[in-house]
This record gives sequence, C-alpha cells and structure tokens, in this order.
Amino acid sequence: MPPSSTARARATVFAPRLAALIGDHLGQDVFRLEPDTVGVAGHEVADRILAARRATETERPTFKPLHGRSITRSEASAVTRTIANDVREALARPLPEDVDLAGPWPLTGHLFLRDLILGQDPYRLRMLMSRNLELTPKLTWSVIAVGAALPGWPRPDARLTGLADRAARARGYQERRYAMGMYRRAAAPVCFTVSTLVANALWLGSPFDDGMSPRHIILESLRLLPPSWNILRNASPEYPAIDGRIGERDDVLLLPLLSHRDPALWDDPDAFRPERWDGLDPDTAPGYLPFGHSSERCWGRHMVMPLAELLLDLIRGSGLVVDPGQRVGKVPLLGLLGVEEVRLIRSR
Repeated sequence: MPPSSTARARATVFAPRLAALIGDHLGQDVFRLEPDTVGVAGHEVADRILAARRATETERPTFKPLHGRSITRSEASAVTRTIANDVREALARPLPEDVDLAGPWPLTGHLFLRDLILGQDPYRLRMLMSRNLELTPKLTWSVIAVGAALPGWPRPDARLTGLADRAARARGYQERRYAMGMYRRAAAPVCFTVSTLVANALWLGSPFDDGMSPRHIILESLRLLPPSWNILRNASPEYPAIDGRIGERDDVLLLPLLSHRDPALWDDPDAFRPERWDGLDPDTAPGYLPFGHSSERCWGRHMVMPLAELLLDLIRGSGLVVDPGQRVGKVPLLGLLGVEEVRLIRSR
C-alpha cells in the first residue's frame, strides 16, 4: 500500500552537503568528489571495488585500532559473537511490563535497548552507552580513563552479560582501558543503529498498514536512510585497473546513499514502499548495501534486524504515533545517518 497521507505530509531535510550529493550525483556511477577522492555509486563498479580486497583495519567501521592497538579479525569475530549471544539472551527473556516508548527517538529506543541488553552490567560499563559521549572522542576516552582507574573493578560473574564478563577479566590499568573501549565498540553500535533505524522507519512511513511486514518496513527504511551511508576504501593499486577514472592515489568513497535511490535500479526510488520487498532479496538486490558487500557483510546484521523488528512491533501495538505537529525531520551530516529527532506521542 502507498504511504499514508500523514507520512506524505512530512518533509525530510538533509544536511546541505548530503542534499548536494544527492542533487549533483544521483544516477552517476563514478565521479570526482575531492582532488584525492572519487565517489562511486554505480553498483557494478562498487561490486568490483568491494570484492577486490578485504577492508583494512583502518577501514573497518567498528574494529579500527583501539588506543593504537590492532584488533585482529579473530578477536573482532569473538567479540561480535559475544554481544550476539547477549542479544539472543535478552530477546529470550520476558519483556519488561508497561514499557513506555513515548518521547524523542532515537534516544528513547536507545535507552530501552541499553537496559534490555545490558541492564545487569555495572554502571561504569553501562555509562559507556551514553549518547553524550558522541559529542567528542576526547570525552569518551576521558570517561574510559577514569573508569579504568577507579577501584572496585567488576569481577567475573554469571549475572553479567558475556561482554561485561570479558571486560571483568582485564588485569591492570591498560587492559582495563582497552576492555572498556571494546565494550563500547561492540555494544554502542547495536543500540545506536537499531534505535536510529526504527526512528527512521517511523518517520518515513508510519502509520503502517496492519498487514505490512515489519521486516519489509525495516528493509525499506534501510534503503532510503542507510545508517552507513558511505563506505571508505583507501587508495589501492587494484582500483585504477577496475575503472580508469580512479587514480592510483585516489581514495574511494562508495555511496549507498545514492545507489539506494538510483532510478535505474528502483521503481519510484524516492517513495517509501515496503511492499517492493515482496519480490526482492536484500542479499542480492543490485546496489543495496545497508550491511556492506556480499564479500564482507557486517557481522552485526543478525542482531540489528530482530531488535529493530521487536521495537517496531512494540510501537505498533502500543497506540503511539509520530507527533502530527512535527512536519520536518532533519538529517544531519553524521557517520550514522538518521532523522535527528522523531517525537512519539500517545494517539488521541
């Protein structure tokens, strides 16, 4: 079904640089962004670039070096499995009663997920989920430095999440700093991404038809507002051979923000149409990269989808609606693409 008239009345306003990117380059495959940076939105070129080599440690979005210490792929995989187990255990428990999800989103959803998944962990770890720490990396590392130095470091305990239990086994100040950094690196993106994704879906399409699949709603939200709207690949000798417009010293910025709206790939590309996914496979749809390329998918996607569907189902069954008085949703230029604030209120 088409979006409701209520959803159509909302205006999504992108930050000027994002709006210029869409306005200037939509439908193009390869183009110059900066003297040393080439943008790629064509799905065939993007496929070849992403398949050419694996991401380096500095290109990985979550597991870049921490405090100058490399994070091996085996460690990153183990940490991801740990937080995935914590998410599964949280989903298996009864949900809290009288959950109130009214208020500003994505903040309200973020706090709910933090408490749902990490609620039993010590405060010095849970505080690392604060969105205020996004203001500056210096603030984050200051909080971590203090938390690692304070006495009373948590001890391994069966009541802790697996992620907190890993941190509790750290010994010495430097290892504690590293453990707290890894705790935030693993858990915060789950809470941030899921709450932002659900806020985006609500803004783009609610109220939803009763029979509309929550998975299709999420997939379509990921298309129009992909949280990871760009994928960086640093200059590499493989790339000029793929396309002559890419120089040997050019960094490459792949842009799902554009390929997800390419009129050559999508019918009615600017419209929110979850029903389009009735006949599409998100793993094979050309140009659709919300979780990266098939050669190296984001490990967290199996956590994001069930959590997002859970939140969406809770909201749809609670009588909450997007505030009819909110007509404009601003999308700032941030690493995590999303509507800045969506106000949910009780329907009258």
